[in-house]
Amino acid sequence: MPATLLHTHRVEKPWGRRDLGLGFGDVPEGGEPVGEIWFQAPGDTTPDLLIKYLFTGEKLSVQVHPDDEEAHKRGLPRGKDECWTILSAAADSTIALGPKAPMTADALRAAALDGSIEDKLDWVPIEAGDFYYAPSGTIHAIGAGLTLIEVQQNSETTYRLYDYGRPRELHLDDGVAVAHLDPYAPITSPGPVDAHRTILVEGPKFVLERWKGGADHAVSLPDGVTAWIVPIHGSGSVGGVAFEAGECATVTGRETIATSADADYLFAYPGTRRI
Repeated sequence: MPATLLHTHRVEKPWGRRDLGLGFGDVPEGGEPVGEIWFQAPGDTTPDLLIKYLFTGEKLSVQVHPDDEEAHKRGLPRGKDECWTILSAAADSTIALGPKAPMTADALRAAALDGSIEDKLDWVPIEAGDFYYAPSGTIHAIGAGLTLIEVQQNSETTYRLYDYGRPRELHLDDGVAVAHLDPYAPITSPGPVDAHRTILVEGPKFVLERWKGGADHAVSLPDGVTAWIVPIHGSGSVGGVAFEAGECATVTGRETIATSADADYLFAYPGTRRI
């Protein structure tokens, strides 16, 4: 099928929220907080990419993901590069990205065990509109008060290094083994292509573009390649499938994406170069 509107799946998390907004509706009184909304069934490792909304009421664990090579060593299909488009942020919101200074593996393990890892990470202030790319191996922790869209390689593998005393399993052996021990080096986004199209990420695992409405976009995807359309504002259609903010559609082959004048949306697909 050339275009499909994906189903949503709510994922409860101890760090999540009950006030979701964005058309998702709030969690009923007494319900468990929702941290993520997935646009595919959890556990489905077939697609190359996974799109999520995240709603953070508390800090996420300090964590790290393996790259493809380390994932394959462990019998996993792929690693996990990921990126975040920030939709809203509380005044004091932060994300930790890498250590402030180079660390040894032994120092990382010790800091994870005694909790001092929090102070050794580089917590950067976050505002609505910010964008960050976190390659696999980046030690990171998403802070509280954020609503964001996460585009990632389709992997559920997370190695928790520290979890603020929550009763969840840690994965120190694997986490320390795959972690980058130097400070985080941000990527440089390629930037605008024209008035309607901006390239946020161009490889190595996927391309992420941000498009504005007001013009139709003809796309021609190579055989076997799927792209994801993630509307932030506005609405549109592709291949006879309508979509609006809070939804996600996939498209293959040659199609035209038609959107409302106020549309603002992400367009993601696997690969190393823009189409």
